[in-house]
Amino acid sequence: MSVTNRIDARFAALKASGRKGLIPFMTAGDPLPDATVSVMHALVAAGCDLIELGMPYSDPVADGPVIQHAGERAIAKGVGLREVLGWVREFRRGDTDTPVVLMGYLNPVEFYGYANFASDANEAGVDGVLIVDVPVEEAATLAPLRNAGLRQIFLVAPTTTEQRLATIRAMAQGFVYYVSFNGITGANRIDPDAVRAKVETIKAGGDIPVAVGFGIRDAESASRIAAFADAVVIGSALVSRMAECPTADAACKAATDFLAPIRAGLDRTAATVAH
Repeated sequence: MSVTNRIDARFAALKASGRKGLIPFMTAGDPLPDATVSVMHALVAAGCDLIELGMPYSDPVADGPVIQHAGERAIAKGVGLREVLGWVREFRRGDTDTPVVLMGYLNPVEFYGYANFASDANEAGVDGVLIVDVPVEEAATLAPLRNAGLRQIFLVAPTTTEQRLATIRAMAQGFVYYVSFNGITGANRIDPDAVRAKVETIKAGGDIPVAVGFGIRDAESASRIAAFADAVVIGSALVSRMAECPTADAACKAATDFLAPIRAGLDRTAATVAH
């Protein structure tokens, strides 16, 4: 990994150019293990700025049915953390710039061993981690990962208090992931006005970038959120498009066809905001 973390460099570049970040989520190993790296490259070609790569887990309590089933399919095909890190390593052979954040749950990382995971993830080219069930109050659990240079991404929810938000601001690295509503991934409801107010509150206390996820499903919803957020995260809608793809080529096409109009919408929004 470079001295300057890729996440930090990418958000700095986005800010300098006035662009809005596009962060797709995909489950590693789904729809096909041998499609993972190809899809990652396809996402970059379609205009993504950072990739969230899901680490399959058997009990993903924060995820809705779409991502739950994607994880189940991947696990059934034998996908574990070693495979995930191997795909990041392979991706890095062709892409040394696009940040990769691993998103998932603590249990597989704990089983792998914190120090071992930190070392292997760093060597593979991972830039950050978002461990859903490690709140800021327990951030010390992942100290070996932070010490290795991996950015620990924190979640902020609509119910996050100002006191807790202050703690997150003080410890935040890379960017803050704002969950647009209380609930699981994949739900189809989002209130842009309420999201805007919370994003402004988060940003009022510092200059950490804010990415908004949950409920963003298409170019229209992404553009509405990008009017005030630094980046948007799209997961379930993308995962569902690729779920039944029988080949790597089909998965890449599905990902590209889905993401390209969203990228175009974000660029139009950025141009409007700039003027």
